[in-house]
Amino acid sequence: MLTRKQYDLLHFIHSRMQRDGVPPSFDEMKDALDLRSKSGIHRLITALEERGFIRRLPHRARALEIIRLPETLESSAGFEPRVLDGAPRGPAGTAGLETAAFELPVMGRIAAGTPIEAIQQVSRHIAVPGAMLASANRHYALEVKGDSMINAGINSGDIVVIQEQQSAQNGDIVVALIEGEEATLKTFRRRGSTIALEAANPAYETRLYQDHQVRVQGKLVGLIRTY
Repeated sequence: MLTRKQYDLLHFIHSRMQRDGVPPSFDEMKDALDLRSKSGIHRLITALEERGFIRRLPHRARALEIIRLPETLESSAGFEPRVLDGAPRGPAGTAGLETAAFELPVMGRIAAGTPIEAIQQVSRHIAVPGAMLASANRHYALEVKGDSMINAGINSGDIVVIQEQQSAQNGDIVVALIEGEEATLKTFRRRGSTIALEAANPAYETRLYQDHQVRVQGKLVGLIRTY
């Protein structure tokens, strides 16, 4: 599955190669996609390469090769999770709701490593203890891919329960949307106008972004692990 920006870039590269026989420059790609800097193009190129759509050829200028094209354009343009409204509900005065189980849709995978897109389609449902949904906020679940949060007790393959919200406190583990394109699970730290997304694994560096580049999508409130 490609985000809208990834698809637009792949389509642009393909069209230019069909016309000119060579890929466009990074500056041309940046202008075509109306991005502020070439760093966004680098991220999109890396994502397309990881998904097997293009290949970078070493020791050559503009060295891109298209391996395959998607059959259809995915309608997704970034990560907007579908969610379950509210906390567990029951008749007034009902006791023991915190011990009940409620089903949440698992909305695909979220990266705990290099940021990747989070798939928007429901892959399955999972039973979640009512105590995890104790607030009036909406909730959704994601499967973790990667090991960058392993020292926070979050392993690849775990299911994280996310409370939907658009703000975070320093130290919160959040789903962060980067430049409207890629979602990742990291510890949130604000440093003035800069936002740091910290891993919980020394093998991964802290990533720094300007405030306008990051949008909080929700906060981690629970974790489910299957043995």
